[in-house]
Amino acid sequence: MMIDNARTPLVSIGLPVFNGEKYLKEAIASILAQTFGDFELIISDNASSDRTEEICRQYAAKDSRVRYYRNATNIGGANNHNRTFELSRGKYFRLAAHDDVLTPTLLEKCVAILDKEPSVVLCYSNIIQIDEHGKQTGILDKDLACSGTPYQRFRQLANWNHDCEATYGLMRAEILRQTDLQPNYTDSDRTLLCELSLYGRFYKIAEPLFYKRYHAEMSTQAYPKIHERMAWFYPQKKAMKASAFFPSWIKTFHYLRIIGRVPLNLKDRISCYLHALHWLLQAHWKSFGKEIVLFLVNFFTRWTWVVRANDHSPLQQSEKN
Repeated sequence: MMIDNARTPLVSIGLPVFNGEKYLKEAIASILAQTFGDFELIISDNASSDRTEEICRQYAAKDSRVRYYRNATNIGGANNHNRTFELSRGKYFRLAAHDDVLTPTLLEKCVAILDKEPSVVLCYSNIIQIDEHGKQTGILDKDLACSGTPYQRFRQLANWNHDCEATYGLMRAEILRQTDLQPNYTDSDRTLLCELSLYGRFYKIAEPLFYKRYHAEMSTQAYPKIHERMAWFYPQKKAMKASAFFPSWIKTFHYLRIIGRVPLNLKDRISCYLHALHWLLQAHWKSFGKEIVLFLVNFFTRWTWVVRANDHSPLQQSEKN
């Protein structure tokens, strides 16, 4: 189904990609094969150097629902994710990964839930895990923030061991627009889900409608350590900010800011604040100390290098002579 680009589609799908030629065709094809056709597919190419641009332009030329944008430079993974939403026009928004696959009825069933349930801010489904060859390896089946008070939903998403699979759910754009989207620090997709849960509940469709691919090239595998993963957020090292060195600190302060601005009753707000402070003082105190140590080591290492470089500069040598 084609849509008139002059008309606003009901659904926007954002597909951020960087050097994704290996799985990109399969991902795009599964999106365009949806039984629900009133959508736009926004592709933001993060200055890829492989065949990503060629593949995307081929699909854009054949289907008017595909809107292709290319960044002049790599602006970082989270910024590219956010850009797809900033370019969107739909009432509902869904993030899509370049290496995942959707079943044909995913959009149709998620749209039906959001249309029917005004208290639901995000609808997702059970997920089938696949490997690089498309072979099924498991199923993700967790009820995330599907019931309870805002505080109970917030606590569940902040505490539970989950893969933030609801990030790939269909969301209400008007609610998503009130958030900070995905900030530039590790685990920021969890923070976004926590913020969304304060606005309303999630809904999980029991049927698995989404294939999530796990492979060696995905960011969490390519950068297994938290501080290594900052390269995904800041490919241009000169652009690095405090979040590159203090992700746990920044995340905690972000939680506090979220709790303070979302409309909550007094009981839920106080409970959320107490939980965030507990997270700060008990659950992750080692991370906070480690980040300070790593920053100091990095700072003094660079400072020593600069001093030594100046000592061996031609100007310094001439002054000594």
